[in-house]
Amino acid sequence: MKFGNITIGKQLFVGWGLPKALGLGEKQIRGAGYVEGPLQVGKDDSFDSVSATVMIGPETNMDVESHPSKSLHVNGDVYIVGDTDQIGNMTISGQIICGSLIGAHIGGSITTSVGGRSGNAKAFDMPHPTKEGYRLRHICIEGPESAVYCRGRVCNGKNIIDLPDYWDGLVDYETLTVQLTALHSHQNVIVKRISPIERKIYLQSQGGMPVDCFYHIMAERKDVEKLIVEYEGKTSDDYPGDNSIYSINK
Repeated sequence: MKFGNITIGKQLFVGWGLPKALGLGEKQIRGAGYVEGPLQVGKDDSFDSVSATVMIGPETNMDVESHPSKSLHVNGDVYIVGDTDQIGNMTISGQIICGSLIGAHIGGSITTSVGGRSGNAKAFDMPHPTKEGYRLRHICIEGPESAVYCRGRVCNGKNIIDLPDYWDGLVDYETLTVQLTALHSHQNVIVKRISPIERKIYLQSQGGMPVDCFYHIMAERKDVEKLIVEYEGKTSDDYPGDNSIYSINK
């Protein structure tokens, strides 16, 4: 059975609801529509069960010559209240502005290629945690290597720093550096020995005094290629290494 076009002059309602946002009676918004849901749009076999109020699949209308690859195209701002789950890649040409925290729990890596305002100081900006009406901005530390660190305190009769077990597959122990800051007294504490096999750093103080110090340990990553700090080129696309592993401001 075929039908032609359907013209509706006022509102279209499918379901039993009375949505307040669309207005009622004389205050109704002309041309508005309400669907109780669930509503499925696009390819008929895109979903096996009801998974959302609105489910959008690929377009299959043969009258459309372009056959667009996208299931949803929004020309304008999008406002979401609630969590968002995404399976697949995300390509962003502008800025990501986060008022709280961006967290990643993945088995692989995060790769971004961001065209922003500059390649100058990299910052994050957030509401101030203790001053009402203020904001807090910090700048990322930069250096000529892909490095990681751990820090802490050695005290209470210990003279050994235990390194994280995952450092075995992450860092080159030959690049490891240790900074020590003694507390309460001049202990002349030194690094006596580094044992990559045990993942331990042994400390020694003058005269066998109890060690009480802060430590800051850094090492270069070995799971990625070594950073090429200076190279000939006009843009970041001229980088002679693997650009895909870096977050780049062009």
